[in-house]
Amino acid sequence: MGLPKRYQTPSVLLLLMAFVMPLIFSTWMALINNFSKEAAAFTGKEIGILQSLREIPGFLAFTVVWVLLIVKEQRLAIWSLLVLAVGVSLTGYFPSIFGLYITTVIMSVGFHYFETIHQSLVLQWIPKKEAPHFLGRALAVKAAGSILVFGSLWLMLEYFNVSYVIIYSVFGGLGVLIVASIAVSFPQFSQKTTQHKHLLLRKSYWLFYVLTFLSGARRQIFVVFAGFLLVEKFDYSAASIALLFLANYVFNLFFAAKIGKLIGVIGERRALSIEYIGLIFVFVSYGLVENPTIAGGLYIIDHFFFAFAIAVKTYFQKIARDTDIASTAGVSFTISHIAAVVLPALLGFIWLHDASLVFYIGAAIALCSLILSQLIPDEPALGGEIREHHFFERWAIKKSVL
Repeated sequence: MGLPKRYQTPSVLLLLMAFVMPLIFSTWMALINNFSKEAAAFTGKEIGILQSLREIPGFLAFTVVWVLLIVKEQRLAIWSLLVLAVGVSLTGYFPSIFGLYITTVIMSVGFHYFETIHQSLVLQWIPKKEAPHFLGRALAVKAAGSILVFGSLWLMLEYFNVSYVIIYSVFGGLGVLIVASIAVSFPQFSQKTTQHKHLLLRKSYWLFYVLTFLSGARRQIFVVFAGFLLVEKFDYSAASIALLFLANYVFNLFFAAKIGKLIGVIGERRALSIEYIGLIFVFVSYGLVENPTIAGGLYIIDHFFFAFAIAVKTYFQKIARDTDIASTAGVSFTISHIAAVVLPALLGFIWLHDASLVFYIGAAIALCSLILSQLIPDEPALGGEIREHHFFERWAIKKSVL
Protein backbone atom coordinates (compact mmCIF):
# COMPACT_ATOMS: atom_id res chain seq x y z
CA MET A 1 0.00 0.00 0.00
CA GLY A 2 1.47 3.33 -1.08
CA LEU A 3 1.29 6.80 0.41
CA PRO A 4 -2.05 8.67 0.36
CA LYS A 5 -2.39 10.90 -2.70
CA ARG A 6 -2.15 14.13 -0.70
CA TYR A 7 1.39 13.20 0.37
CA GLN A 8 2.57 12.26 -3.11
CA THR A 9 3.97 15.71 -3.86
CA PRO A 10 7.44 16.95 -4.88
CA SER A 11 7.96 18.79 -1.58
CA VAL A 12 7.14 15.70 0.50
CA LEU A 13 9.49 13.59 -1.64
CA LEU A 14 12.31 16.14 -1.23
CA LEU A 15 11.84 16.30 2.54
CA LEU A 16 11.62 12.51 2.87
CA MET A 17 14.85 12.02 0.91
CA ALA A 18 16.44 14.75 3.04
CA PHE A 19 15.44 12.74 6.13
CA VAL A 20 16.76 9.40 4.84
CA MET A 21 20.17 10.63 3.67
CA PRO A 22 21.53 11.43 7.18
CA LEU A 23 20.14 8.16 8.52
CA ILE A 24 22.74 6.53 6.30
CA PHE A 25 25.55 9.06 5.95
CA SER A 26 25.64 10.31 9.54
CA THR A 27 26.42 6.78 10.71
CA TRP A 28 29.57 6.79 8.59
CA MET A 29 30.46 10.35 9.54
CA ALA A 30 30.06 9.93 13.30
CA LEU A 31 32.17 6.79 13.56
CA ILE A 32 34.85 7.14 10.90
CA ASN A 33 37.44 9.02 13.01
CA ASN A 34 37.28 6.52 15.88
CA PHE A 35 36.87 3.46 13.63
CA SER A 36 39.80 4.40 11.41
CA LYS A 37 42.05 5.12 14.39
CA GLU A 38 41.11 2.00 16.37
CA ALA A 39 40.77 -0.51 13.52
CA ALA A 40 43.39 0.72 11.04
CA ALA A 41 45.72 2.92 13.20
CA PHE A 42 45.05 6.05 11.12
CA THR A 43 47.07 9.21 11.79
CA GLY A 44 46.37 12.71 10.46
CA LYS A 45 48.07 11.70 7.20
CA GLU A 46 45.81 8.69 6.50
CA ILE A 47 42.61 10.44 7.56
CA GLY A 48 43.54 13.33 5.27
CA ILE A 49 44.08 10.96 2.33
CA LEU A 50 40.80 9.15 3.07
CA GLN A 51 38.89 12.42 3.12
CA SER A 52 40.56 13.53 -0.11
CA LEU A 53 39.46 10.26 -1.73
CA ARG A 54 35.96 10.83 -0.35
CA GLU A 55 35.83 14.14 -2.17
CA ILE A 56 36.91 12.85 -5.59
CA PRO A 57 33.32 11.83 -6.53
CA GLY A 58 32.27 15.34 -5.48
CA PHE A 59 34.94 16.77 -7.76
CA LEU A 60 33.47 14.64 -10.57
CA ALA A 61 29.88 15.72 -9.81
CA PHE A 62 29.75 17.58 -13.15
CA THR A 63 29.42 14.15 -14.81
CA VAL A 64 25.85 14.03 -13.51
CA VAL A 65 24.72 16.04 -16.57
CA TRP A 66 25.77 13.13 -18.80
CA VAL A 67 24.04 10.55 -16.62
CA LEU A 68 20.89 12.66 -16.96
CA LEU A 69 20.93 11.91 -20.68
CA ILE A 70 19.73 8.39 -19.85
CA VAL A 71 18.25 8.66 -16.31
CA LYS A 72 15.72 11.20 -15.04
CA GLU A 73 16.77 13.35 -12.07
CA GLN A 74 14.21 11.95 -9.63
CA ARG A 75 15.19 8.36 -10.40
CA LEU A 76 18.91 9.17 -10.22
CA ALA A 77 18.44 10.68 -6.76
CA ILE A 78 16.91 7.42 -5.54
CA TRP A 79 19.62 5.24 -7.13
CA SER A 80 22.27 7.48 -5.57
CA LEU A 81 20.77 7.01 -2.10
CA LEU A 82 20.88 3.26 -2.69
CA VAL A 83 24.61 3.33 -3.57
CA LEU A 84 25.26 5.44 -0.45
CA ALA A 85 23.48 2.86 1.72
CA VAL A 86 25.42 -0.07 0.22
CA GLY A 87 28.75 1.72 0.72
CA VAL A 88 28.01 2.41 4.40
CA SER A 89 26.83 -1.15 5.06
CA LEU A 90 30.16 -2.51 3.72
CA THR A 91 32.42 -0.18 5.74
CA GLY A 92 32.70 -2.27 8.90
CA TYR A 93 33.77 -5.38 7.00
CA PHE A 94 36.99 -3.82 5.68
CA PRO A 95 38.96 -2.49 8.72
CA SER A 96 42.18 -1.72 6.88
CA ILE A 97 43.70 1.32 5.21
CA PHE A 98 42.86 0.30 1.65
CA GLY A 99 39.58 -1.33 2.66
CA LEU A 100 38.39 1.94 4.17
CA TYR A 101 39.63 3.87 1.13
CA ILE A 102 37.56 1.67 -1.22
CA THR A 103 34.31 1.62 0.80
CA THR A 104 34.61 5.35 1.33
CA VAL A 105 34.72 5.98 -2.43
CA ILE A 106 31.64 3.75 -3.00
CA MET A 107 29.72 5.57 -0.28
CA SER A 108 30.87 8.94 -1.60
CA VAL A 109 29.68 8.33 -5.17
CA GLY A 110 26.13 7.86 -3.87
CA PHE A 111 26.35 10.76 -1.44
CA HIS A 112 27.64 13.37 -3.89
CA TYR A 113 25.38 12.41 -6.78
CA PHE A 114 22.41 12.54 -4.41
CA GLU A 115 23.35 15.93 -2.96
CA THR A 116 23.85 17.36 -6.47
CA ILE A 117 20.49 16.13 -7.75
CA HIS A 118 18.60 16.99 -4.56
CA GLN A 119 19.85 20.58 -4.68
CA SER A 120 18.87 20.81 -8.35
CA LEU A 121 15.36 19.49 -7.72
CA VAL A 122 14.79 21.86 -4.79
CA LEU A 123 15.76 24.89 -6.87
CA GLN A 124 13.55 23.69 -9.76
CA TRP A 125 10.46 22.57 -7.83
CA ILE A 126 10.31 25.16 -5.01
CA PRO A 127 9.35 28.79 -5.84
CA LYS A 128 12.06 31.43 -5.22
CA LYS A 129 10.17 33.21 -2.44
CA GLU A 130 9.67 29.94 -0.57
CA ALA A 131 13.16 28.50 -1.17
CA PRO A 132 15.05 29.95 1.87
CA HIS A 133 12.38 28.71 4.29
CA PHE A 134 12.08 25.34 2.51
CA LEU A 135 15.86 24.83 2.56
CA GLY A 136 15.75 25.60 6.28
CA ARG A 137 12.98 23.04 6.71
CA ALA A 138 15.08 20.53 4.77
CA LEU A 139 17.97 21.16 7.16
CA ALA A 140 15.62 20.64 10.10
CA VAL A 141 14.41 17.35 8.59
CA LYS A 142 18.02 16.25 8.04
CA ALA A 143 18.65 17.15 11.66
CA ALA A 144 15.76 14.93 12.76
CA GLY A 145 17.28 12.01 10.86
CA SER A 146 20.68 12.73 12.33
CA ILE A 147 19.27 12.98 15.86
CA LEU A 148 17.74 9.54 15.46
CA VAL A 149 21.12 8.18 14.31
CA PHE A 150 23.31 9.86 16.92
CA GLY A 151 20.95 9.10 19.77
CA SER A 152 20.92 5.45 18.70
CA LEU A 153 24.72 5.40 18.28
CA TRP A 154 25.27 6.85 21.72
CA LEU A 155 23.04 4.21 23.33
CA MET A 156 24.56 1.37 21.29
CA LEU A 157 28.14 2.39 22.09
CA GLU A 158 27.78 3.64 25.65
CA TYR A 159 25.46 0.98 27.09
CA PHE A 160 25.49 -2.03 24.77
CA ASN A 161 29.04 -1.94 23.38
CA VAL A 162 27.82 -2.81 19.88
CA SER A 163 30.63 -3.42 17.37
CA TYR A 164 31.34 -1.07 14.48
CA VAL A 165 30.59 -3.78 11.90
CA ILE A 166 27.08 -4.36 13.30
CA ILE A 167 26.33 -0.63 13.47
CA TYR A 168 27.39 0.01 9.87
CA SER A 169 25.45 -3.07 8.68
CA VAL A 170 22.25 -2.14 10.53
CA PHE A 171 22.04 1.46 9.39
CA GLY A 172 23.23 0.72 5.85
CA GLY A 173 20.71 -2.12 5.51
CA LEU A 174 17.93 0.02 6.95
CA GLY A 175 18.79 2.66 4.37
CA VAL A 176 18.42 0.16 1.53
CA LEU A 177 14.93 -0.84 2.74
CA ILE A 178 13.71 2.75 3.16
CA VAL A 179 15.04 3.87 -0.23
CA ALA A 180 13.29 0.92 -1.89
CA SER A 181 10.03 1.97 -0.20
CA ILE A 182 10.42 5.55 -1.46
CA ALA A 183 11.02 4.30 -5.00
CA VAL A 184 7.64 2.52 -5.12
CA SER A 185 5.64 5.14 -3.18
CA PHE A 186 5.99 8.21 -5.42
CA PRO A 187 5.07 8.82 -9.06
CA GLN A 188 7.55 10.32 -11.52
CA PHE A 189 7.02 14.08 -11.26
CA SER A 190 7.22 16.24 -14.37
CA GLN A 191 9.68 19.13 -14.67
CA LYS A 192 8.50 22.58 -15.71
CA THR A 193 11.68 23.43 -17.63
CA THR A 194 13.91 21.19 -19.71
CA GLN A 195 17.39 21.34 -18.25
CA HIS A 196 20.63 21.66 -20.20
CA LYS A 197 22.39 18.30 -20.55
CA HIS A 198 25.88 19.70 -21.07
CA LEU A 199 28.54 21.42 -18.98
CA LEU A 200 27.80 25.08 -18.46
CA LEU A 201 29.88 27.97 -17.15
CA ARG A 202 28.58 31.53 -17.29
CA LYS A 203 30.59 34.65 -16.59
CA SER A 204 27.60 36.18 -14.80
CA TYR A 205 27.75 33.40 -12.18
CA TRP A 206 31.40 34.05 -11.23
CA LEU A 207 30.68 35.25 -7.68
CA PHE A 208 28.58 32.17 -6.98
CA TYR A 209 31.42 29.98 -8.27
CA VAL A 210 34.05 31.67 -6.07
CA LEU A 211 31.90 31.63 -2.92
CA THR A 212 31.15 27.95 -3.59
CA PHE A 213 34.86 27.18 -3.97
CA LEU A 214 35.77 28.93 -0.70
CA SER A 215 32.83 27.31 1.09
CA GLY A 216 34.05 23.88 -0.01
CA ALA A 217 37.53 24.65 1.26
CA ARG A 218 36.51 25.80 4.72
CA ARG A 219 33.91 23.01 5.04
CA GLN A 220 36.66 20.44 4.63
CA ILE A 221 38.63 21.90 7.50
CA PHE A 222 35.57 21.49 9.72
CA VAL A 223 34.53 18.06 8.45
CA VAL A 224 38.02 16.52 8.44
CA PHE A 225 40.10 18.23 11.09
CA ALA A 226 37.76 19.70 13.71
CA GLY A 227 36.45 16.23 14.57
CA PHE A 228 39.90 14.67 14.38
CA LEU A 229 41.20 17.38 16.76
CA LEU A 230 38.68 16.24 19.37
CA VAL A 231 39.68 12.59 18.95
CA GLU A 232 43.46 12.95 18.67
CA LYS A 233 44.20 15.88 21.00
CA PHE A 234 41.39 15.57 23.55
CA ASP A 235 40.69 11.80 23.39
CA TYR A 236 36.97 12.10 22.71
CA SER A 237 35.35 8.65 22.52
CA ALA A 238 33.02 7.56 19.71
CA ALA A 239 30.09 7.94 22.13
CA SER A 240 31.17 11.50 23.02
CA ILE A 241 31.48 12.44 19.34
CA ALA A 242 28.00 11.01 18.72
CA LEU A 243 26.68 13.12 21.61
CA LEU A 244 28.25 16.26 20.11
CA PHE A 245 26.66 15.53 16.74
CA LEU A 246 23.37 15.00 18.57
CA ALA A 247 23.63 18.45 20.16
CA ASN A 248 24.40 19.99 16.76
CA TYR A 249 21.36 18.48 15.12
CA VAL A 250 19.00 19.27 17.99
CA PHE A 251 19.88 22.90 17.31
CA ASN A 252 19.22 22.48 13.58
CA LEU A 253 15.92 20.76 14.25
CA PHE A 254 14.59 23.76 16.16
CA PHE A 255 16.33 26.67 14.46
CA ALA A 256 17.31 25.79 10.85
CA ALA A 257 13.88 26.63 9.41
CA LYS A 258 13.91 29.93 11.36
CA ILE A 259 17.37 30.75 9.98
CA GLY A 260 16.06 30.01 6.48
CA LYS A 261 13.17 32.40 7.05
CA LEU A 262 15.61 34.99 8.45
CA ILE A 263 17.69 34.80 5.27
CA GLY A 264 14.53 35.57 3.29
CA VAL A 265 14.11 38.72 5.42
CA ILE A 266 17.66 40.11 5.79
CA GLY A 267 19.00 38.93 2.43
CA GLU A 268 21.93 36.79 1.37
CA ARG A 269 24.72 39.35 1.90
CA ARG A 270 23.92 40.01 5.55
CA ALA A 271 23.33 36.34 6.29
CA LEU A 272 26.68 35.32 4.82
CA SER A 273 28.43 38.15 6.66
CA ILE A 274 27.14 36.71 9.94
CA GLU A 275 28.40 33.27 8.95
CA TYR A 276 31.89 34.33 7.88
CA ILE A 277 32.56 36.65 10.82
CA GLY A 278 31.56 33.85 13.18
CA LEU A 279 33.78 31.35 11.37
CA ILE A 280 36.85 33.58 11.63
CA PHE A 281 36.39 33.61 15.41
CA VAL A 282 35.79 29.83 15.55
CA PHE A 283 38.81 28.84 13.44
CA VAL A 284 41.23 31.09 15.34
CA SER A 285 39.86 29.63 18.58
CA TYR A 286 40.41 26.08 17.29
CA GLY A 287 44.06 26.94 16.81
CA LEU A 288 44.43 28.17 20.39
CA VAL A 289 42.14 25.89 22.41
CA GLU A 290 43.63 23.67 25.14
CA ASN A 291 40.47 22.78 27.05
CA PRO A 292 38.41 19.78 25.84
CA THR A 293 35.08 21.28 26.94
CA ILE A 294 35.77 24.55 25.12
CA ALA A 295 36.84 22.56 22.04
CA GLY A 296 33.51 20.72 22.09
CA GLY A 297 31.68 24.02 22.42
CA LEU A 298 33.54 25.42 19.41
CA TYR A 299 32.50 22.34 17.42
CA ILE A 300 28.84 23.07 18.17
CA ILE A 301 29.20 26.78 17.32
CA ASP A 302 31.01 25.87 14.09
CA HIS A 303 28.15 23.62 13.05
CA PHE A 304 25.61 26.34 13.83
CA PHE A 305 27.01 28.56 11.08
CA PHE A 306 26.45 25.89 8.41
CA ALA A 307 22.75 26.78 8.35
CA PHE A 308 23.58 30.25 7.00
CA ALA A 309 25.24 28.67 3.93
CA ILE A 310 21.69 28.28 2.56
CA ALA A 311 22.17 31.86 1.38
CA VAL A 312 24.70 30.85 -1.29
CA LYS A 313 22.12 28.49 -2.84
CA THR A 314 19.29 31.02 -2.77
CA TYR A 315 21.59 33.67 -4.25
CA PHE A 316 22.21 31.35 -7.19
CA GLN A 317 18.52 30.53 -7.57
CA LYS A 318 17.73 34.25 -7.88
CA ILE A 319 20.38 34.99 -10.53
CA ALA A 320 20.10 31.76 -12.56
CA ARG A 321 18.28 31.03 -15.78
CA ASP A 322 15.70 28.29 -15.26
CA THR A 323 17.36 25.96 -17.78
CA ASP A 324 20.78 26.22 -16.08
CA ILE A 325 19.96 24.80 -12.65
CA ALA A 326 20.74 21.07 -13.09
CA SER A 327 23.96 21.65 -15.04
CA THR A 328 25.17 24.39 -12.70
CA ALA A 329 24.36 22.26 -9.63
CA GLY A 330 26.79 19.64 -10.95
CA VAL A 331 29.41 22.23 -11.85
CA SER A 332 29.09 23.94 -8.44
CA PHE A 333 29.68 20.66 -6.62
CA THR A 334 32.77 20.11 -8.72
CA ILE A 335 34.02 23.62 -7.94
CA SER A 336 33.43 23.17 -4.20
CA HIS A 337 35.43 19.95 -4.33
CA ILE A 338 38.47 21.27 -6.17
CA ALA A 339 39.87 22.40 -2.84
CA ALA A 340 38.22 19.47 -1.08
CA VAL A 341 40.24 16.92 -3.05
CA VAL A 342 43.56 18.66 -2.46
CA LEU A 343 43.23 20.28 0.96
CA PRO A 344 42.66 17.29 3.30
CA ALA A 345 45.79 15.46 2.13
CA LEU A 346 47.87 18.66 2.02
CA LEU A 347 46.64 19.88 5.38
CA GLY A 348 47.13 16.38 6.79
CA PHE A 349 50.89 16.86 6.30
CA ILE A 350 50.71 20.38 7.77
CA TRP A 351 48.82 18.86 10.72
CA LEU A 352 51.81 16.63 11.51
CA HIS A 353 53.97 19.77 11.79
CA ASP A 354 51.54 22.12 13.55
CA ALA A 355 47.80 21.40 13.85
CA SER A 356 47.01 25.06 14.67
CA LEU A 357 48.16 26.19 11.21
CA VAL A 358 45.33 24.17 9.66
CA PHE A 359 42.74 26.24 11.50
CA TYR A 360 44.47 29.57 10.83
CA ILE A 361 44.25 28.72 7.13
CA GLY A 362 40.51 28.17 7.68
CA ALA A 363 40.23 31.63 9.25
CA ALA A 364 41.96 33.18 6.21
CA ILE A 365 39.51 31.41 3.88
CA ALA A 366 36.55 32.73 5.91
CA LEU A 367 38.00 36.27 5.69
CA CYS A 368 38.23 36.03 1.88
CA SER A 369 34.63 34.83 1.77
CA LEU A 370 33.51 37.75 3.96
CA ILE A 371 35.12 40.29 1.63
CA LEU A 372 33.64 38.77 -1.53
CA SER A 373 30.15 38.35 -0.04
CA GLN A 374 29.87 42.14 0.16
CA LEU A 375 29.44 42.14 -3.63
CA ILE A 376 26.02 40.45 -3.34
CA PRO A 377 23.26 43.02 -4.03
CA ASP A 378 20.27 43.62 -1.75
CA GLU A 379 17.98 41.98 -4.32
CA PRO A 380 19.93 39.60 -6.58
CA ALA A 381 18.33 38.86 -9.94
CA LEU A 382 19.14 37.72 -13.46
CA GLY A 383 21.07 40.69 -14.87
CA GLY A 384 21.69 42.06 -11.36
CA GLU A 385 24.17 39.56 -10.00
CA ILE A 386 26.75 41.95 -8.51
CA ARG A 387 26.32 44.88 -6.16
CA GLU A 388 27.27 48.32 -7.46
CA HIS A 389 30.72 49.46 -6.30
CA HIS A 390 29.46 52.42 -4.29
CA PHE A 391 32.78 52.97 -2.51
CA PHE A 392 34.66 53.51 -5.75
CA GLU A 393 31.89 55.67 -7.19
CA ARG A 394 31.97 57.98 -4.14
CA TRP A 395 35.76 58.12 -4.26
CA ALA A 396 35.62 59.15 -7.92
CA ILE A 397 33.01 61.86 -7.21
CA LYS A 398 35.05 63.33 -4.35
CA LYS A 399 38.16 63.38 -6.51
CA SER A 400 36.34 65.18 -9.35
CA VAL A 401 34.96 67.79 -6.91
CA LEU A 402 38.42 68.46 -5.52
